[in-house]
Amino acid sequence: MQLDQEEQAMLAGEMGEVAQIALQHQIAVGDFFGARDFVPITQAHVMADTESLGQAGVMWLEKLCDVKDGRHQVRVPTITDPRGTDFAHAGMLGQDEWMLELERRAIAAFVKLGVSMTDTCINYQTVLAATRGEHVAFGDTGVVIYSNSVSGARSNYEGGPSALSAGLTGRTPRYGFHLDAQRQATLRVQVDWTPRTLNEWGALGGVIGRLAGNYWHVPVIEGIDTAPSSDELKHFGAAMASFGSVAMFHMVGITPEASRLTDTGGDKLAPQRVGRGDIDALTRSYHVSKEVDVVVFSAPQLSLYELRSLAALCDDRRFKVPMLAVTSPQVKPDADRFGYTGRIEAAGGTVLAGMCFYQSYAREIAEAKGWKRLATNSAKLVNILGGYGYVPMLASMEECIRAAETGELK
Repeated sequence: MQLDQEEQAMLAGEMGEVAQIALQHQIAVGDFFGARDFVPITQAHVMADTESLGQAGVMWLEKLCDVKDGRHQVRVPTITDPRGTDFAHAGMLGQDEWMLELERRAIAAFVKLGVSMTDTCINYQTVLAATRGEHVAFGDTGVVIYSNSVSGARSNYEGGPSALSAGLTGRTPRYGFHLDAQRQATLRVQVDWTPRTLNEWGALGGVIGRLAGNYWHVPVIEGIDTAPSSDELKHFGAAMASFGSVAMFHMVGITPEASRLTDTGGDKLAPQRVGRGDIDALTRSYHVSKEVDVVVFSAPQLSLYELRSLAALCDDRRFKVPMLAVTSPQVKPDADRFGYTGRIEAAGGTVLAGMCFYQSYAREIAEAKGWKRLATNSAKLVNILGGYGYVPMLASMEECIRAAETGELK
């Protein structure tokens, strides 16, 4: 890779051992992907849960903090994805003390490195949304696809060490979605029905994700008859990324780089059609049981407006099975202040903050609590949780709340 003067100084160790380690890692990544040079970034977003980090990852963070020269601070604003627990509710989740101690160690190391513990996968709704053309280094798949597609920013999926290295050096290898050519459409999808609920938007994202099935594919979607909300685009993109490893999409007339189909090169592609039947078929494939052990709203974390809708559905109900609603530390205080948390918990639900359900030792939670059959309105979550031993079921928010009240999903 071609290095500028500052990067050569980093590589020589003139700017500290940690910057040197980080740049060495980034050069290896850049060489693997054929990057010619680095691009400066303005912010980074790092996976922070210890289920992802593991003991070795936490030890690596601690080692970075212990360098003799003491120079180990990030150079650009660097924030974190959800943690592996909500410490206030760890006992209710059945999490063991060793999990919490590993979390505490990880947090202490991140803080020493100058990382801001935002603990969120919805930073584009809460902390600082990246803007069109802004080069960033984000790790969470839902964050990357939203930032690339809806915000028009530029990021690849950055693994944990790569995202942290970007924060420590202020740059990332220039390949993939940092390049204009990679952002052109490779798959043209015409839809004949526009979803109305979050689970339907997620299911549509899942269908298109399966069609793409490739990180380098960029779908361009035609036929959406109304501008989706931020929450709808959030569920749509997160599911597409989960089902297909997709990092970017265009929506004609809606997303910033697709005012017209021709802007994306999609006019040169033969269209594939997706209808309501495809969306319903994906949903039905997860309706395998009527009985429900737990209801979870997570992945992505809930916005304030999602919690408002949830609170309205909880009024005058009493839940038969546990209901968990997971949000960000930025949203939770407002939910408390507006009374949404109180209304949800009055029905028997629990509002969790700073974590994500599937990143929080979900298998161990299932074993500790006896949970297997799980209902959710997140298509991303149902796609993931089968691997953790659950029988996940996809339904609307209203259907999930009725299931929490009755113990059955109709």
